[in-house]
Amino acid sequence: MSCNCDIEIAALLPPESESESESDPSHCNPPLPTSQHQEQSLSPNQVPEVAEPAILGSSPPEVDFPIEWPPDGKLSLDWVQNLMSVFDWSSRNLTPTQFPEVLPVRVFDSLVLCASKILHKEPNCVKIDDCGPDSTVVVVGDVHGQLHDVLFLLKDAGYPSENRVFVFNGDYVDRGAWGLETFLILLAWKVLMPKSVYLLRGNHESKYCTSVYGFEKEVLVKYRDDDGKDRVGKHVYRKCLGCFEGLPLASIINGHVYTAHGGLFRSIAVTPAKRGKGKKNRKIVLNSNSETSTLVLGSLDELSKARRSVLDPPWEGLNLIPGDVLWSDPSMKPGLAPNKVRGIGLIWGPDCTEDFLKKFQLKLIIRSHEGPDAREKRPGLGGMDQGYTIDHIVESGKLITLFSAPDYPQFQGTEERYRNKGAYIVLEPPNFDHPVFHSFEAITPRPQVKAYYDYEEAIDSDEELDMASMATSP
Repeated sequence: MSCNCDIEIAALLPPESESESESDPSHCNPPLPTSQHQEQSLSPNQVPEVAEPAILGSSPPEVDFPIEWPPDGKLSLDWVQNLMSVFDWSSRNLTPTQFPEVLPVRVFDSLVLCASKILHKEPNCVKIDDCGPDSTVVVVGDVHGQLHDVLFLLKDAGYPSENRVFVFNGDYVDRGAWGLETFLILLAWKVLMPKSVYLLRGNHESKYCTSVYGFEKEVLVKYRDDDGKDRVGKHVYRKCLGCFEGLPLASIINGHVYTAHGGLFRSIAVTPAKRGKGKKNRKIVLNSNSETSTLVLGSLDELSKARRSVLDPPWEGLNLIPGDVLWSDPSMKPGLAPNKVRGIGLIWGPDCTEDFLKKFQLKLIIRSHEGPDAREKRPGLGGMDQGYTIDHIVESGKLITLFSAPDYPQFQGTEERYRNKGAYIVLEPPNFDHPVFHSFEAITPRPQVKAYYDYEEAIDSDEELDMASMATSP
């Protein structure tokens, strides 16, 4: 794919000198460091620091940076693999403020623009039907900026290819310290292989969550101006938010498997209002109220028509379906009801899972959205120690929760960690509806870094949220 990208930020940056645009081999290959967890939050004037380098048993692989955009605008497998290696290396050897030396903002712009053009053209629910007898589909849950675990997962499952399709279920950023690198790597794979990589949206791909759980601050630190201001960082953050708006909401794999970040959604019945003369008087009036009317499961047709470009609540009117898809949770209690624990989305029981599977001739629902911290508060549902749970087993199939961030969250205020494994699912022919689970441990030690948010004070996203704050965010 070729993509010619206009670089809007160029006017903000001084022209590069010759020494800045060429990589220094001696600078590219210092020894990799060892490191330990350092769980400290970042105060407003602090910048995360990395551990001092320490020589390991073998030399690191060659890395080529700064990353440059291909002259013809076409990414190659070598380019994407080098991007992964450079981000791995820089996370261990450079401070976050040196990130522009690794990925100049003009290259960021080109990558995000190309990816956004692809994502915005995809439907709300992508259908993955070209699954041949030699194909497999890999489904991935929340990864939350845990770069090194994502790099392991990609290698362990096998990189995307013509016969290996990846479906990511959202929550690429926040809580972990490398949300930007993680998201950009997945965008690069999307640009390289748009029919083999599908990136769905999670609830953390929003303005509210990224302002509370660290991603916004991470971007502002990594793209801080030389004069200490945030012009470039704010530009990068806005571009990320624009890209989030284009992420599809769900997928259906081979006609049998539905995947989405949170899960199921309500029906939004609409009635055309009386039309006066002229287009200005045309509008749609909802004839259902989520608080006063009986909730009914929505259809795939309604999902296809939902407006997914809203970054934050108020989730109302035609925006209710995306809010449900991103924020809802299963329950062992029958029925469909407002999710009063989170203050947004729905709670649905096994009967709703059966109804949804049967109505749309599906065999499996794979959703994510709940890590070990959330599951310990959910009586009747399994924990997340293996990276997945089978929540509902009904006549038509199963509901699975999949979580791919091991030893989550990266920053914890307690001495005793969850030590959960992450997992991914492989779906195989002929029907692609029998999940094969692959659990994996966290890559340790993680490079030493400080958190970009106050993880001890931030409200959990599985608790009732400040809806007024979400709705009024500028």
